Amino acid sequence: MSTVDGRTADVDVERFVADGFLKIEEAFPRAVGDRIRESLWEQIGLSPDRPSEWVKPVIWATDQTGQGPFGEAIRSPKIAAALDQIAGKDGWIPRGSVGMAPIRFPHPEDAGDTGWHIDQNDPGPDGAWGIVSPRPRTMLVLLLYSEVTEQDAPTRIRVGSHLDTARALEPYGERGLPFHESGPVMDAAGADRPLALATGLPGDAYLCHPFLVHAAQPHHGTRPRFMSQIPFFLSEPLRAGESTPLSRAVRLGLAG
Repeated sequence: MSTVDGRTADVDVERFVADGFLKIEEAFPRAVGDRIRESLWEQIGLSPDRPSEWVKPVIWATDQTGQGPFGEAIRSPKIAAALDQIAGKDGWIPRGSVGMAPIRFPHPEDAGDTGWHIDQNDPGPDGAWGIVSPRPRTMLVLLLYSEVTEQDAPTRIRVGSHLDTARALEPYGERGLPFHESGPVMDAAGADRPLALATGLPGDAYLCHPFLVHAAQPHHGTRPRFMSQIPFFLSEPLRAGESTPLSRAVRLGLAG
């Protein structure tokens, strides 16, 4: 696993190219993650002290701002430094808000959103963001606001699956593939790859290649899991012929 620790923003770009993701430890202060978690509890009207009210497997807290602790997290200098090394300086666009936060609760039922996929990454001709494109315009970043162990519904990652996705999507060309039709393609991409789990502490982050196949999973622990999954816009659609680690990974996948 490629990792940035709490002391440096140096990135093992070759591991990122090979694995398709990077963990940044202490991407923002743990206290910031704690404050975000408190804000989200208030927003959804629940409490960590009233588990009898946790009746849904997942709640999506939407439209998070870029103010207060949310802004401190999204504008992390360490995340910016890592993005510079992966996508290239001026290769990505800073975000003004955090966006959506899926909060997963211990629950016996599957929420029905745990299939293997890559995120919608292109607006398509109508601007509706329903396309999975071989020329993605976004890169996924996961921000952890609570401690996430193997029991706490960590995001599942197929290590190296971005290489398989590059080959699988290339025949669709500029038009891409509608997200609602991409399930079988993504389910097959990287199916034989090893798995990693996006575990960590409040303040940790994961930078993921746009083609990295990943999935949610049911929560088998005791504490709700708080995080955000954020699309960072790329300055230009991603192509294989460029020199950034993002592009080199695509080229490696197509050559495989």
